[in-house]
Amino acid sequence: MRGPGGVSGAPVDMAAQVGPLSLPNPVMTASGTSGHGTELGAYLDLAALGAVVVKSLSARPWPGNPPPRLLPVVGGMMNSVGLQNPGLAAWARHDLPALARSGARVVVSVWGRSVEDFGEVGEQLGQLVVEGGPASCVVAVEANISCPNVEDGDKMFAHSEAAAAAALEALVAGLGRAGLPVWAKLSPNVANLRDIAGAVLAAGANGLTLVNTLMGLALDPATGKARLGGGGGGISGPALHPVAVRAVYECRRELPGAAIIGVGGVTTGYDAAEMLAAGADAVQVGTASFADPRAPARVLAELEAWCQGHGLASISELVGRAHD
Repeated sequence: MRGPGGVSGAPVDMAAQVGPLSLPNPVMTASGTSGHGTELGAYLDLAALGAVVVKSLSARPWPGNPPPRLLPVVGGMMNSVGLQNPGLAAWARHDLPALARSGARVVVSVWGRSVEDFGEVGEQLGQLVVEGGPASCVVAVEANISCPNVEDGDKMFAHSEAAAAAALEALVAGLGRAGLPVWAKLSPNVANLRDIAGAVLAAGANGLTLVNTLMGLALDPATGKARLGGGGGGISGPALHPVAVRAVYECRRELPGAAIIGVGGVTTGYDAAEMLAAGADAVQVGTASFADPRAPARVLAELEAWCQGHGLASISELVGRAHD
């Protein structure tokens, strides 16, 4: 049966264009769910994915929150890991070389608790990339601005146009001549997501990662105490998926020239196809990897099969279909 883009079952061109970045396919891991290095390499070929997004790194080591840190909830998971990481310099020494040897294209997620922190981690990463070596595998930077801002009473950067823009400006300035695309990872916990998206793009971001977790709280009714060590936590998984699809759809409609990476509850190839149709140029697979560490590779295979079954010759025919 012949479809709108070719013959059903024929090979599909899976190449994805995310702003200035060309990837062999649109499926990546999501930050915080696949470790700092090659942890998933025992289960899948990291080089076969569009990119590997590492757990968020700061300029200096950060201990994160006390346990317990993870809690299963209906439709997904809630976490309060607290951005634990060894610091960018230690990561570059201990984890980056193995990632480079794996052939993976690496997206470095970074975060900070102040505007100056974003500038500092940008400088560190920019210097690494300019020096080359293992850092040559780094293809983009993801700014995790859905984190507490100590300069604003621990309000998230991503909850304020001005704070989000300031963080992005500092990061871009710090990266300097490294020339890496920068994606701003935004929070769904706002009423003005499109305005914040526009602000970070104006501040120098090349793209948007939509979205981070929804804020939640789980209590033990017998004691009245929080069930996670950090108090509240972020909800991810299938329950988040419709929220993420709407965020992608609305930002694509209002910001048609932006690069968009969709993340939130992508568990199957169908989920990925839905996100791409909403306007994402690529997708990230996160929470699904906790139950099935092969999930990113499986989602990629299922997405290609879905495209074949619907007669698409190229993944680009699917991107933004909801806006045609």
